[in-house]
Amino acid sequence: MAVKNFIDLPMNDLQKLLYELDLAARGVLAIIADFSQEQFNKVPFAGSWTAGQVSEHLLKSISGIPALMAGNTRPTTERKGDEHVMTIETIFLDFEVKMKSPEFILPSNGPHDRNELLHGFRTALDEIASKTRTMDLTLTCTDFPFPGIGELTRWELISFAICHTIRHTRQMKNIHGHVAGQ
Repeated sequence: MAVKNFIDLPMNDLQKLLYELDLAARGVLAIIADFSQEQFNKVPFAGSWTAGQVSEHLLKSISGIPALMAGNTRPTTERKGDEHVMTIETIFLDFEVKMKSPEFILPSNGPHDRNELLHGFRTALDEIASKTRTMDLTLTCTDFPFPGIGELTRWELISFAICHTIRHTRQMKNIHGHVAGQ
């Protein structure tokens, strides 16, 4: 199982969360930018998604987070506001486990426009960061129960965005290694 590497810097929890979000954002934007448009839509090996499909899937999964954060909430009184973070990390940062995507975030067959997806990521990740700086992250978001876990706090939704982005950045690096040499 992969373990998340935390940077041990003198930061408070909010600063660490924003730092991790920024690192994840930089990573995904950099790997997408490394693909040519042709490579972005090339199947690297049988049974794999293209980098464009991975990008679309990831963007679908995180682009709704700002709306969830701004949606209906309630105080989190029955547990700690970050209680499910370790569960999310354990699930999404275990790179040995293959997962099946929920239907509603499955990607299309493409072709996918690399620049359009780059713009979409910048917009979604900037909006998540902005809301992270200005909202009470301990409130529970009630509009969408996360599959297998249930309702998440804003903090936990941001942690999901970070972990899911890290997971698929790693996947796209692998894809790039295959298609860049073809």
